[in-house]
Amino acid sequence: MPRVTFRPPLFNSASPWATTKADLQELYNSPLTGAVTTRTSLLAPFPHDPSIHQYALFNSPTTSLNTYGYSPYPLSFYLDAVKSIITDTGKPQTKPFIISITGTPEEVVEAVAAVDDLAKAGYSLLVEVNLSCPNIPEKPPPAYSLPELRAYLALLSELNAALPIGLKTPPYTYDAQFQVLLSALREYPLLVSFITSTNTLGSSLHLSSQPSQAVSGGGRVVYQPTLSSPAGTGIGGLGGASIHWLSLGNVSTIRRMLDQVQGLEDVAVIGVGGVGDRAGWQRMLSVGAEGVGVATALGRNGVGVFAKISSED
Repeated sequence: MPRVTFRPPLFNSASPWATTKADLQELYNSPLTGAVTTRTSLLAPFPHDPSIHQYALFNSPTTSLNTYGYSPYPLSFYLDAVKSIITDTGKPQTKPFIISITGTPEEVVEAVAAVDDLAKAGYSLLVEVNLSCPNIPEKPPPAYSLPELRAYLALLSELNAALPIGLKTPPYTYDAQFQVLLSALREYPLLVSFITSTNTLGSSLHLSSQPSQAVSGGGRVVYQPTLSSPAGTGIGGLGGASIHWLSLGNVSTIRRMLDQVQGLEDVAVIGVGGVGDRAGWQRMLSVGAEGVGVATALGRNGVGVFAKISSED
């Protein structure tokens, strides 16, 4: 199990703002990011439909809601983009890329093998297995289920990949959910190098600020969902400042659990959730995050957000 560190311990997390090669290039060029994370991809392109896969940003505090699935670009696109970004500089690689992937257990093994092959060619790469997207109809996040987690880890353990492998987890809200993760990691103590915590919080809904003129039979004003979604409800994943304290609690709990199990102490935690200023960054680091990922604040402020986070008094 390779140990992971990041210098500086600040970078982007997988999000819509890490979709294109231009997005990744800008993140790589920033002297204030210690890594670059790609948007989560599948072996084949995700069937993105802008009429139902959407996001919105809200102020006070900076919050996001999305009904996205995964990247419309396949894994091969990101592997080619990473190679191009690094080789086009004509200089040694300055920071690692975290390649975020997902799929069935069999697809994930194939994807990890492809990333591992590129790493063996001399590129500094990590692979993040995203088991936590809340927006895929009839496919609940596997990281809530011990049998499903076992299925992924069992196949990955047979691969003997050399690069660091991580899991991206959903927000857990009670102890039994954390124990599912811990039980799976205990069974494969040398496999996972890092945990990215957390993804967005599912089952979230934002209604338009202006009500429609329609009135229900009970005389109540009807508000409309701000976003569309595959199910037509507008329900999606909540991110940004509104989930910061929940994400912070997840990072703290996972770090303490790992430290209490022999063989898991070296598993790093990447904290993600509502970090948009220096105080949020420092809070994540203070509870044991090895690195901190930013998504919603990046979408709101662009790559300049890393200067804001790094330099605030």
